[in-house]
Amino acid sequence: MSSGDGSVTDLFIIGGGINGCGIARDAAGRGLSVVVAEMNDLASATSSASTKLFHGGLRYLEYFEFRLVREALIEREILLEAMPHISWPMRFILPYHKDMRFESDTPTSNLLGIFMPWMRGKRPAWLIRLGLFIYDNMGGRKILPATKTLSLHSTPEGEPLQDRFEQAFEYSDCWVEDSRLVVLNARDAKARGASILTRTKVLSAARESAGWRIETQNIENGKKETFRARMLVNAGGPWVGDIIQSKIRLNSREGVRLVRGSHIVTRKLFDHGKCYFLQGTDGRIIFAIPYQTDFTLIGTTDAEHDDPTQPPVCTPEEQAYLIDFANRYFKQDITEEDIVWTYSGVRPLYDDGASSATAATRDYTLKVDAEGGAPVLNVFGGKITTYRRLAETALEKISEHLSVSSGPWTAGVPLPGGDFPVDQVDRQIEDLKKSYPFLTDFWAHRLIRAYGTEAHGILGEATSAADLGRDFGATLTEAEVNWLISHEFAHTAEDILWRRSKLGLRLTQAESDVLNEWISARHQSGSGREKARRTI
Repeated sequence: MSSGDGSVTDLFIIGGGINGCGIARDAAGRGLSVVVAEMNDLASATSSASTKLFHGGLRYLEYFEFRLVREALIEREILLEAMPHISWPMRFILPYHKDMRFESDTPTSNLLGIFMPWMRGKRPAWLIRLGLFIYDNMGGRKILPATKTLSLHSTPEGEPLQDRFEQAFEYSDCWVEDSRLVVLNARDAKARGASILTRTKVLSAARESAGWRIETQNIENGKKETFRARMLVNAGGPWVGDIIQSKIRLNSREGVRLVRGSHIVTRKLFDHGKCYFLQGTDGRIIFAIPYQTDFTLIGTTDAEHDDPTQPPVCTPEEQAYLIDFANRYFKQDITEEDIVWTYSGVRPLYDDGASSATAATRDYTLKVDAEGGAPVLNVFGGKITTYRRLAETALEKISEHLSVSSGPWTAGVPLPGGDFPVDQVDRQIEDLKKSYPFLTDFWAHRLIRAYGTEAHGILGEATSAADLGRDFGATLTEAEVNWLISHEFAHTAEDILWRRSKLGLRLTQAESDVLNEWISARHQSGSGREKARRTI
């Protein structure tokens, strides 16, 4: 598909996040030839910096985003069935107190202010319960249990909370390992014929008579290539606007609003497996979520982020905001010393002119520009929960310009390792332990939750931990690292410790350095073997 062989691909996709890889998987499964170019690692930006939830977006009901919420609610269970290893149901505890407020500019708040002026700004219990009733029923829920009212007196859910919280609502949403979701979509796309190019930057894209001419450069070795494609997909995430202006040079009025969402990870704050949905007196909400067995994830913020070239970081002010927010709920205060990790991502929202970052729509917008003959699809916004439907909608638009022989197919089709029933995770873990008795409970659980049925392929014929090669710490072995490099596009220790897994929370800096050195030596050895083969 490069200039050397003269071939033309159907789709060239810029961006290896969830939208780019989701579109690639769907398109490849319909018989289109596809190339994906990602300038860094897969899921290296927004798609690995989410709050890790498959959720309908309960708070979006306040903005009357009914289409988005309904689509997301339907998608939760479709996605659960396709990836039971990396996603699972989770119950959410919404403590209630009389001080709960709306943000002042939500449509619901404005409506209450008109018809019930004495309720202006307030979030009454009856309104929350009505919202949860709608949330339960507008998506055709089958797997997930319904909302219930919960007393917080002498219960595990109430024990970590301050005594002033006496009642809560408990409802359902889902967890997902976000960066693994991206990688599995990329793997499935590749298995269906797509070419996945990581560490490959698009230098330029120009319209020609028969389509697009795309110039790329590998950021590791400097190699430049030329590709030709019938249609271009701009799924650049935070860089979607920059790609429009500086890479493909469109005269477009469509804009992107960059909103930074930051999170902190602390020591474990409670012993049960449910999440807290916390509402502030300023109308905003945050989650406190059980994370990686021994930690708690708290987030997110909403702040404007003007420059996509500036890496997002969780600022000291955002850390303080999240700590103060959580401390209004939990009995035991947390401090900066309790934070073990922070992360931040930039959401590339469609610029709908909303008055604040929080109010900006989370719905996706797809725009095709076909002026000059060669079409380009620009992808704005979207939620990780609706990535599959976004891809289907993208293929509807793509089929107006390319010949697509088949229709939607991805609903419920398992991603790699997800070919087992939703309720059989514990059985998968037990079966793995029976096959490999040397595994600890933590190790077996981690492998199934990351790889599902493919865990057996990683462990192979091993009869002891020693058979898996070098131990890098926290149950990460040479066999697993080799698998991640050969099967999942990993190049560095950071790829493995912070995107293919979150073992970076458990390894020391010295252990991480050893892993990086080992991977570098492996790459050099591999390059030497490749050079020798070329000279024979």
